[in-house]
Amino acid sequence: MAKTILVVDDSASIRQVVSITLKKSGYEVVEACDGRDAVGKLKGKINLVVCDVNMPNMDGISFVKHLRGTADYKFTPVIMLTTESQEAKKMEGKAAGAKAWVVKPFKPEQMLEAISKLILP
Repeated sequence: MAKTILVVDDSASIRQVVSITLKKSGYEVVEACDGRDAVGKLKGKINLVVCDVNMPNMDGISFVKHLRGTADYKFTPVIMLTTESQEAKKMEGKAAGAKAWVVKPFKPEQMLEAISKLILP
């Protein structure tokens, strides 16, 4: 059974690129346009989350904190995909519960490699 990945980004083009990359690799994809939208899509089994940091309504760090406070998703791995590269922001993400940090622009192989380290096939 295919693993499901929740992609959270306010940029439709980034969501599209990530989704195409993941679907080509055999993953099921659920898309959300910001953290608040993502909270509403937390239904069923989500094996991993790819999440932007800077978004309207609910930013990525706040979403990860929410995720960690939800029993069903407390241990779901999160990859932050963002333009943010400052060490302080990375530490904030890690403290919230992010497992990996990928800086945009990214190479699809880089994303898939990070995913393969966080979820078993």
